Amino acid sequence: MDKTKKKALSASLVVVAIFAVLILRLVYLQVFEYRRLGSISDANSLRRVWLQPPRGRMIDRNGIVVVDNQPLYTVKVMPAEFSDSLKKNVLTGLIDITGEELEERIDKGFEYNRFAPASVKRDIEPHEMMRISENLWMLPGVMIEMENKRKYPLDLDGSHIFGYLNFLSKGDLEKMADKGYTPDDKTGSKGLEKQYEENLRGRKGVRFELVNSIGKTVGKFNEGRKDLPFIKGDDIHLTLDSGLQKLAEGLLIETEKSGAVVAIDPRDGGILALASEPGYDLEILNGKTDAEQWKQIVRNPQKPLFNRAIQAAYPPGSVYKLLLAIAALEEQAISPKKKIYCSGVFRLGRGRYRCHGGQGHGMVDLEESIVESCNTYYYNLIFDVGFEQWSRYGSMFGFGKPTGIDLPGERSWPLPSVEYYNERYGKGKWSKGNLVSLSIGQGELNTTPIQLASFIATIANKGTLYQPHIVKGYQPFGSDSLETVTYKKEKLPVSEKTFEKVRQAMYGAVDHGTGRFAAVKGIKVAGKTGTAQNPHGDNHAWFVAFAPLENPTIALAVLVENAGYGGSVSAPIAGKLIDYYINGPDTTAVDSTITQKTDGGPTPADSVSAHRGIIFSPFADDTTSARENSGNAITDTEEDDLQG
Repeated sequence: MDKTKKKALSASLVVVAIFAVLILRLVYLQVFEYRRLGSISDANSLRRVWLQPPRGRMIDRNGIVVVDNQPLYTVKVMPAEFSDSLKKNVLTGLIDITGEELEERIDKGFEYNRFAPASVKRDIEPHEMMRISENLWMLPGVMIEMENKRKYPLDLDGSHIFGYLNFLSKGDLEKMADKGYTPDDKTGSKGLEKQYEENLRGRKGVRFELVNSIGKTVGKFNEGRKDLPFIKGDDIHLTLDSGLQKLAEGLLIETEKSGAVVAIDPRDGGILALASEPGYDLEILNGKTDAEQWKQIVRNPQKPLFNRAIQAAYPPGSVYKLLLAIAALEEQAISPKKKIYCSGVFRLGRGRYRCHGGQGHGMVDLEESIVESCNTYYYNLIFDVGFEQWSRYGSMFGFGKPTGIDLPGERSWPLPSVEYYNERYGKGKWSKGNLVSLSIGQGELNTTPIQLASFIATIANKGTLYQPHIVKGYQPFGSDSLETVTYKKEKLPVSEKTFEKVRQAMYGAVDHGTGRFAAVKGIKVAGKTGTAQNPHGDNHAWFVAFAPLENPTIALAVLVENAGYGGSVSAPIAGKLIDYYINGPDTTAVDSTITQKTDGGPTPADSVSAHRGIIFSPFADDTTSARENSGNAITDTEEDDLQG
């Protein structure tokens, strides 16, 4: 065979081999890869689906989950694939939504990104999900996605602690778009949900899907190699005792009045309970929000969204005598054994200022003045200490500024001082009468429950001022370790001897003085009553306490609005909370007999509106309201009864 024929044969064999390979590949693709490649060939679009991560849980100090997650099913549409009116009519027939609402939500999604799914109805009912699932073949561009909504396993309120989720406003979205937020996302709006949003939200995942001409998913793009899993939000561990929190809420509700309770661990500043009543039902704002129920919350005259524990300002009343006593002891302005005679009336110029009902206590020393809450002793004492020192010690213990609690929205009010009075009234235009009111926690002095609870915790631990906090730390997804959060603490320049004298006097107030109703069998409780004057209604009832005396593990402040005398209303609440926390839950139950109600008193709605001027009138903004709301309404000729 010549060379030409050999070359031709070789070329023929190569051609035959090539065609054989091609035919075999064609057979393989047609027979073995038909399903996969057929689906891909039918697909005419690529869809990116965001995977919402579950938010981090909230877990109390005892390991009990107080905020969890549960599934929420949402109907979404792809605006670019959903313009046919027939499809819209079919969809409105399957779920409870009007055509106008559907159009509005599709248009909103189209404006943002016509190729990104837009939610048209969240938290659909099971029967709606089944109907849509059965008819998806008629609705290209429609999908059902599983998201998450909050679950509250325990029967407690906690609304002012936990907060809720809300959709982003247009302005917020513009600021937060670079963090991965979209119009369909919710973010923390109040409480811990807002404060720890970065920890709780987690990170979105993404899934790329191949979709055919009728909107049906036919497979994964690139076999899912481009997909990214979501990362669950961090669990946050709280200092909160959920049992104590529930009891505090129940005891406040039993009074049928507005109020607040703040309980702190004096050893580290951790919040054990923080209750503000009235509160609101978090389920109303969970998933989908009913417009009418939301209006009822917003329009409620008792202002349930208002967190009285950290935002409401009240005169501290006789509780603040403890601060003046500390200043007097430290500055050696008076000997603790020196006695002052209380006739029932203190005279300053032409002014007469009464002790309780004008009934004198006789000769009283420092300890007896706290035990019996003698006003006259402190009317004299503030002049021995001096206004400047009174202001300095108030600032030292944190009054006049926020405590820094890890909840959004905390407010504080100015601490009276020489500079403050000169600016407000004018130099030389205020008198010693102002100081008389300040000496017993009235006048232009306003505090919040969280400030007083922090103050009492500092007395309990003998001088360490901790930053109050609710979150102990957070646990990242997939980690077994807890990342603790660091908070501020400061050792105050006050001697242990001074604290010991005040602590013993507070113990006497509960053992045989004005705070007897806070006594707990087998526990040495130290406390102080306070009654804050309210020119718009009945007085507000304070009680502060800590226990056990020797080694305190709980310090608290109880405030009940328009309830009268702190010793008869707020003290029993404090006693029950201390009993529960130290002795255990089996010893305490919510008992309606703890309050002593006054016939003819204001209704709960009246009590809040009556107090509204004090809550919403910062002195620097409204001089007239501040003057009306202050205990300094007592002039040089008036004889109002300043309660202890």
